[in-house]
Order: sequence, then structure tokens, then C-alpha cells
Amino acid sequence: MIRAPVGDLTYWDGRVSRFRKALEDDLATLRQESKNPTYSPQFWFDHGKFSLRVMLLRYSRGDAVRDIGQCFEGLFDAWELSDRLADEVCAKHSLKTCRDWTFELSNLNHYNWCFWLVGLGLALDIPDEQWQRLLDLIGGEGEDELLDRVIASRQHERRIGAGLLHPQPYARLLKAIEAPKPDQAALLREFVEHWYPELARKGKDELWWYVYGDPVKHPLEKGSYFGRWCIEAAAAVKAFGLDDSLCLGNPNYPGDLLRPLEPGTHALPDNTSTEGAVSPGLRNWLHRLFGSGRK
Repeated sequence: MIRAPVGDLTYWDGRVSRFRKALEDDLATLRQESKNPTYSPQFWFDHGKFSLRVMLLRYSRGDAVRDIGQCFEGLFDAWELSDRLADEVCAKHSLKTCRDWTFELSNLNHYNWCFWLVGLGLALDIPDEQWQRLLDLIGGEGEDELLDRVIASRQHERRIGAGLLHPQPYARLLKAIEAPKPDQAALLREFVEHWYPELARKGKDELWWYVYGDPVKHPLEKGSYFGRWCIEAAAAVKAFGLDDSLCLGNPNYPGDLLRPLEPGTHALPDNTSTEGAVSPGLRNWLHRLFGSGRK
């Protein structure tokens, strides 16, 4: 069952196949001497991003949740290699940076990247060795209250930051976590509903994936769309036991990550329509949210 609200099986099979081949081609490249070693740090970080995309593509396609985490090992290998090569290249050429990425949680792109990986790691119960590798790569202990608290649900000794680096949209999620239990479900739904629009940024601050699937700016036929999943919400549900029942059916909420052995929460047909069409699952959720529109 396809989980994403747009894209048919041909699209999702093609995207999974394309990015898996890219990962295989990259590994073949590793066995050869680099023709442009100064680009290698960026090359291998991009390889790690491809690994994340394969995981999210497979979730969107409807693959079994237990199989989605198979790319974690390769992702960590690539990120660690990228870091080592960056240190070497920058030292050799007296560069401040040799990658097109800001590895600081104060940067929304990096914060979102790290939160997604933490959320997937928690939801998929990755082994302790992989979890520690992830935390070593992320760093940033004590910098952000929300991310620190989510991580501390598994790494209990983690130092908790005193504030939020990105209040919009993440103040809503922190509010849900801190609310009395009867209020948490509605506040979590508010976060999920505002998550995508409140992540909007302009120019160089725009998230790298934000326009993928936008029918005007980056339509589906360009092939970059891998779903728009609010993994941060699933991470909080896993970490704190929040009630996510009001989020189920929201086209951005990856509820199946937390229910790998239960029927799907997305209620989408196997022949999910291509771009622009509204699936029955999405239509039902919109009806619950706005009502029928009739008096």
C-alpha cells in the first residue's frame, strides 16, 4: 500500500531503483582513485543523503517498516568518511570548509536532517552501536532543548539545552510534550498541521527538500519528491508516549513507523493516483479537519 498522498507505483518503484543504483555506483567509485579529491567530502555526504532518501522513498512506497532501516549503516559510513576527508582536505588546502552544508544545529537544514535521523533511529530501534555513532556525528549536546530531550529518552545522561534553536515550528512540539496528558493529542495535531508551512524559509535558508513535489516549483515528474514526512512528531511520540490518534491520516504524519505490525494508518489505495489527485485517505482526513462544507 502506497503511503504517500501522491505518486503511483511506477513513480515510487522508479525512484527507489534510481537512488539504489546511485548508492551502488558511489560504492564502485570508492574503489577508484578520485579524480577530484577536494570534492570527495561533499560527494560522500551527498551519498549519505541518498541513503536517507532511499529510506523515505521506501516508506512512501509502502515497504515493510522493519526493512526501511537497512540503509543506516551505509549512511553512517558515508557521513564519517565525509568528515574525515573534510578534515584532510581543509588542512591540506587551508580551507575553512569544503562542503556545501553547515554542520551546526543552529542551521535549520542541519537541525532538520539530524532530527529526522534521530526520529528514524528511535522509531526503528536501531542497535546501540548505530545509535552511538549517530550521536557522535550529530554532537550539539546541550544546544537545543527539544532535540536534547528527544535524544535523552534513549541516552538518559544527555545534557538538556535551555532554549529552542528554531521556535518556528518546533515550539509547538515542545508545547505538546510539556502539556498535561489530556491536552497532548490536540497539541500534537496542531504541530503536525503547521509543520510544513512553518518550515518555509526564503533564499539560501530554504530547506533542501522543501519544494520537492510542489506542482509549480518542482513538480513530481522531476523525480526528487520522496514524501513530506513529519518524522519529528513520530520521534516525540516514540520518546514520550504521546497520543497520536488525532494525527493518523494526516498526509504528513508517518504513523506506520510506530506500528510496524499493524494495518497501515494512511488508508491509501494500492493504485495511488499521480500528482494533483486527492486519495480517499487524504480526502477523509480533510473531511475530519474541515467538515463537509455543507450547512
